[in-house]
Amino acid sequence: MTRDLDSARRFYGAVLGWSFRDTQLGERFSLAFRDGAPVAGFGTFADDLSLPAAWTPYFAAADSDLAADRIRERGGTVAVGPLAFATGRAVLAADPAGAVFGLWQGEVLSDWRVGHGPAPAWLELRTRDAFAAAIFYGEVLGWAGEAPGACVAAYEHDHVVLRHGSDTVARISGGALDEDPDPHLRPRWHVHFRVPDLEAAVEAATRAGGSPASPVETSVTDRWITLRDPAGALFTVLAPQS
Repeated sequence: MTRDLDSARRFYGAVLGWSFRDTQLGERFSLAFRDGAPVAGFGTFADDLSLPAAWTPYFAAADSDLAADRIRERGGTVAVGPLAFATGRAVLAADPAGAVFGLWQGEVLSDWRVGHGPAPAWLELRTRDAFAAAIFYGEVLGWAGEAPGACVAAYEHDHVVLRHGSDTVARISGGALDEDPDPHLRPRWHVHFRVPDLEAAVEAATRAGGSPASPVETSVTDRWITLRDPAGALFTVLAPQS
C-alpha cells in the first residue's frame, strides 16, 4: 500500500523487472507480474488515511468473519473489515504484538504462489516471541489442520518455518525487538524477493530513488539486503551465492 501508485510501479518495475495490470478492484489497485506469473498486489490508501507505505502479507481465509472473530478472541486487533470487494472480502488486522497482516476470502489467481518461481521467496515475521506468534497464527489460520492444502509449521534452528506442500512460504523469528528504539524494527511481517544479481538490484533501486536499509547479509546459499523504496516501504532482495 502506498500513496502514489504510478511511482511505485515505476520503482518496482525497474528494480524487480515487474509488469503491471489493472484489476477488478478499481483504479486504486494493480497486480504485478514477473515472467507472466502474479507476484504482488499494489494499492493506494484512501485520501483520509495517514498511514506509512508498507508491504502487507494477505493470508487466504475460508471464512473472513470467523477468522476476524478468532483474531479478536486471541488478543489481536481488527482494523478494517471484513470489507467487500468485487471478487471477495478483505480484513486488515494486527497480531497481539502489533504486526500488521491481512486476510482474503475470495477469488485467487490459480498460479499465485509464494516460495516458488518468480513469486516472493518467503515472508518473515520478526517479532518478540516466535512461539506465541506461531500459536496465534496457527489458531487463526488453521495451520497444521486437517483441511486439504493446510500449511504445516515446524521448529527449525530457532525459527518457526511454515510450508505449503514442498514450498517454504514463511518464517517466524523471535527476539527482543522492544529493546530497539528504531520504529522500523517493531514486530512486523517482512517480504523477500529473489533477484538474479544483488548488486544490480541495489544499483537499480538507488537510481530509482530508493536506498539500502541494511548491510548485505549472507548464508551458505544466499546473499541478501533490505532496501527502502522512495515511499519508505521496506523489502528484502536476495540472490544465490556466486
